[in-house]
Amino acid sequence: MNSQPRTADSGGDPAPTAIHTARPFPFPRPSRHAQPSPSGRGRTAKRWVRAACLTALVSVFAGCGVQAPPLPPRVEIPQQITDLHAVQIGRTLRITFTLPVLAVDGEQLGKPVEVDILRTISPAGQKPGPPDAGAAPWLALPPKELPRYTRAGKVDYPLQLSPEEFRRQQGSTFSFVVIALTRGFRGHPRKSAPSNVVQAPLLDVTQPVANLAVKASQTALLLTWAKPAETLTGLPPSHLSGYRVYQSATGKPDSYRLLGETASPHFEDKDFQFGRRYDFQVSAVTALDGARAESEPSATVAITPRDTFPPAVPTGLTAVNAAGAVDLLWNANTEGDLAGYNVYRSADGGPFARLNKQSMPTPIFHDPSVAPGQHYQYAVTAIDLAGNESQRSAAASVATPSAAQP
Repeated sequence: MNSQPRTADSGGDPAPTAIHTARPFPFPRPSRHAQPSPSGRGRTAKRWVRAACLTALVSVFAGCGVQAPPLPPRVEIPQQITDLHAVQIGRTLRITFTLPVLAVDGEQLGKPVEVDILRTISPAGQKPGPPDAGAAPWLALPPKELPRYTRAGKVDYPLQLSPEEFRRQQGSTFSFVVIALTRGFRGHPRKSAPSNVVQAPLLDVTQPVANLAVKASQTALLLTWAKPAETLTGLPPSHLSGYRVYQSATGKPDSYRLLGETASPHFEDKDFQFGRRYDFQVSAVTALDGARAESEPSATVAITPRDTFPPAVPTGLTAVNAAGAVDLLWNANTEGDLAGYNVYRSADGGPFARLNKQSMPTPIFHDPSVAPGQHYQYAVTAIDLAGNESQRSAAASVATPSAAQP
């Protein structure tokens, strides 16, 4: 008797899942007692061959959908930093560089970037040496701390020295190298190539500039300040080379931009507009053996210049009779903010009175309101866009002809 596997439907334990091969063609089950004829056995064999071929083709086409093995994970090594700088401002060495955003394969970095800063200090009189790129970093900036020193992709880290450190390290040279890195499997670092090497000799810069003042003229903002009297270590400034003037349109700490340099304690800013606010700071520059450093900036001084300056007095006024009228002509003013002119007249030595209701745009005027046989004096003034009016010009005199006798 044939036994059947137990299933959940037959009341026993569930049977293991059986793997069935689908038959492409139904085949009649031969009788156990009947013997197939030779011709029947041949037809059955052919059917089995066709079924085997069809099954093989199905297996081939099914195999075309098998996926390739997964690719190994991408190794993200940051590109090398090439714009490292270090400048001294007062007792602070400012270390700046651009944070890499691409890997060495040219693709965008997807992992957080951190930075190692390496440093060496060479005493005065010794040749500076570059930091060892394989040594432990002097400072590590992890991803959670980098945003504190980063603005618009630029890292600006201030190394602030105490007064004691500053005095002790005078004449020493600080050398820096930075390395960017990401973390791979189990935190393994993927480091960039070392950056360019920068060196910053520590100079005894002056105290901050004092007594900065600014006032406006018609053509420039005039800045003046006092020359520093001593350095940060209390010595007379023997290597003071000049000054740097910084300007801001907002007064915010990170908004100051270098406006210009001067060797004297005064500066003229001719690129300004009346009615706009300007904030200024000035730093003293110390130079020694090719190295330059700045003092801490001065206190900020702000100004909003107002145009209270009248145009120049017009010149060359002439007056001539012209068929019952008087024509006036004078030299044109050259101010960029000139709005026009006013014309004044005096009759027979009386007071001057303005003739035009609106300012005259050109240096000519036709006066048809004269009477015959009179003596007149004319004067003109210039007016700017702010409403400032110049003094009257030198007077021009004219006598009109008497009326013809009948």
